[in-house]
Amino acid sequence: MGSECPPAEAVTTVHITGFKKFHGVSENPTETIVNNLMEYMNKKGLPKGIVIGSCQILETAGQEALVPLYQTLQSAISTKESESSSSNKIIWLHFGVNSGATRFAIENQAFNEATFRCPDEMGWKPQKVPIVPSDGAISRVRETTLPAEDITKALAKKGYDVMTSDDAGRFVCNYVYYHSLRFSEQNGTKSLFVHVHSSLQLRKRPKCNSLLPC
Repeated sequence: MGSECPPAEAVTTVHITGFKKFHGVSENPTETIVNNLMEYMNKKGLPKGIVIGSCQILETAGQEALVPLYQTLQSAISTKESESSSSNKIIWLHFGVNSGATRFAIENQAFNEATFRCPDEMGWKPQKVPIVPSDGAISRVRETTLPAEDITKALAKKGYDVMTSDDAGRFVCNYVYYHSLRFSEQNGTKSLFVHVHSSLQLRKRPKCNSLLPC
């Protein structure tokens, strides 16, 4: 009788995005976070069963951010479908800056509404426009399937000044998050958006590995 191979360990692949500069924020801290994250994690180590699939910087522009975003989303799904283990998971972790905030915010949901308070980096300034018209009214929300409250509590216990938020705004952050949540629901993945505050010191690399085991 031949021996059976032990089942492969489940792996969670995390794909991470940040944004470039935009109106009023000449240096976006999320660009620094994401660009330095791979090197930081290689030094500090990742939790068992967690791998970083990609780190990507998006234009701070609603429609222009979608092309590279969806390319990454679809590529990750295609890779997952070709893998032998059905227990492997994919998480999209998006970082954006809230220039008026004083602490981190774990965003629980996104609205189907684009109302930009100022033009994005490509000059687009929609007002009360549904992000996905086929989803219905601008009051439609999509929620993360990750435990936002539990994540917030765990981070707070580690000393982070963090809160759970039900309002990701109506600018590009919300725009990207809504698309990501919609894609996740359709493809069996998970998505989470984290707002950082603009006063975050760029010379310091935050310990973002606290988010990855989620």
